[in-house]
Amino acid sequence: QVQLVESGGGLVQPGGSLRLSCTASGPIFSIKSMGWYRQAPGNQRELVAGIASGGTTNYADSVKGRFTVSRDNAKNTVYLQMNSLKPEDTAVYYCNADLVYHDGLRYRSGNNYGQGTQVTVSS
Repeated sequence: QVQLVESGGGLVQPGGSLRLSCTASGPIFSIKSMGWYRQAPGNQRELVAGIASGGTTNYADSVKGRFTVSRDNAKNTVYLQMNSLKPEDTAVYYCNADLVYHDGLRYRSGNNYGQGTQVTVSS
């Protein structure tokens, strides 16, 4: 089965930096896009940043200029470099991948999330 595993969350002071990583594993044939979502208590899950297989990126307005998304296609890994963090960036961050995998019988499309990693920005 396809799994996405995140790492790199934690507690950081305002103005600090964190780097999140996420690696996809399993019977993956190809990954079309990868990205990061976040969900704060009482809020809906929102897109933070995404990156297509060719490298095209998109960002939420609230993180432009502070966050950078990148990926290593050979490792099925996506990264999120977060700088100048603010308390309002506090949330659970989820990795996401839009991919094609083989289920043992045929190729299928899937959209998968990781289990999430907590990012807390506080002094």
